[in-house]
Amino acid sequence: MEYDTAEGHQIGPALRGLGLNLLCRDLAREVAFLVQVLEMQRLRQTADFALLRSGTVLVQLHSDGSFAAHPLHGLLPEAGPRGAGLELRLYEIDPDAACARVDANGPAMVLAPPRDKPGHGLREAVILSPEGYAWVPSRPIG
Repeated sequence: MEYDTAEGHQIGPALRGLGLNLLCRDLAREVAFLVQVLEMQRLRQTADFALLRSGTVLVQLHSDGSFAAHPLHGLLPEAGPRGAGLELRLYEIDPDAACARVDANGPAMVLAPPRDKPGHGLREAVILSPEGYAWVPSRPIG
């Protein structure tokens, strides 16, 4: 599918499996973080919507304004991180390289620097995105 030119009514029926949709105060800033730090592929971006890919996973972002009539809108915090209690794990992203890109690419924060986790065989880090979502880039140890 040509996501950059397809209409919403064409994209929706093509989606499969688990879908991630993150609500954003500043959609452009969050997209920049995902592209620059986590090396996601931007498939489509407008002022109120973005579609990105990491491997086989599609991630949608919507602006708060585009969700004004949605039941979640009233539950959104006015300030602070949005994703408390949720980790978004990317299993094929080098955590050391991603953390190195944080400082150069704006207001993200490394919550946990890269370290080996022998119990599950991964080297991983935790990076808080500008919107407050916890992204965990990881790769197998060694």
